[in-house]
Amino acid sequence: MIIKPHNPSDPLASEITPHSLYLKRRQFIGQSAALALAASALPVHALQSRTEPGSSGAPWLREQIGAARETSFGEDEVLTPYSSVTQYNNFYEFGTGKDDPYRYASKLKTDPWSVTVDGECEVKGSFTLEDLLKGQSLEERIYRLRCVEAWSMVIPWIGFPLADLIKRFKPLASAKYIEFITLEDKKQMPGQRSAFSTIDWPYREGLRMDEAMHPLTIMAVGLYGEVLPNQNGAPLRLVVPWKYGFKSIKSIVAIRFRETMPRTTWNDIAPNEYGFYANVNPQVDHPRWSQASERRLPSGLFKPNRISTRLFNGYDEVASLYSGMDLHKYY
Repeated sequence: MIIKPHNPSDPLASEITPHSLYLKRRQFIGQSAALALAASALPVHALQSRTEPGSSGAPWLREQIGAARETSFGEDEVLTPYSSVTQYNNFYEFGTGKDDPYRYASKLKTDPWSVTVDGECEVKGSFTLEDLLKGQSLEERIYRLRCVEAWSMVIPWIGFPLADLIKRFKPLASAKYIEFITLEDKKQMPGQRSAFSTIDWPYREGLRMDEAMHPLTIMAVGLYGEVLPNQNGAPLRLVVPWKYGFKSIKSIVAIRFRETMPRTTWNDIAPNEYGFYANVNPQVDHPRWSQASERRLPSGLFKPNRISTRLFNGYDEVASLYSGMDLHKYY
């Protein structure tokens, strides 16, 4: 047995939801009677996703997520506690505070949900979430998430490769990029009606087609074995683990295949600070702070849990996508 020595900056074991416990917890999904019987024996943090604000999801979705296949992605990582993952977010549609999404997203209606697909593709139209997930085999992947603000998490996502979805729409040879658009609904999203917002809603993001087709790029519908909470981008979000978190757009309602590079929200607002590619790169600082290191949550004043940042967030297998590119210029 290999025993890892404790580092003072590491989270305490009591602050972490052990992966073994989480996997056992998944066995109860969709089995409400068994879950009720086991509730008294399980720690509170193992059940909090049943009681905290979020998305309960349709029964068919809960069932599909409960059947998700385990994978080896990130199996050696230390998971960020569920409470940090769900209560510390950037989702400006609900406000600029880190806890605003947790506080205000619970009333977002995610069922029914539809996504419009158009542009440079053969198959176009409006598709329900059930349409999009029909025939998809969901799987768990534990990915590192690195925010451009220099904090990070490790999250067990439930989803499927974006490439599988793209193939269904039969993109044309002219489709060089793919654009994503978030829901715009000022009644449900208080941040969108704020007089102080500088964002031109709806939120937009995009990828080059080879980035979108890379096996690491997924569409997520759940985390920690549960339906994706509203504050984390329910019911459908993008996850691109080698890029800064703002690229992983939430609550997607439109996908467009494009011949030209799409405009993206943060690149429009401050192009000198937020590039289109947004690859995690410790050698390219944000104009207002260093990107050489990050705070791995949970962290605090007396336990900052600061670690070194790795190029592409440590996912070296994507390096070939940018062969010959100046990553200081194409940041």
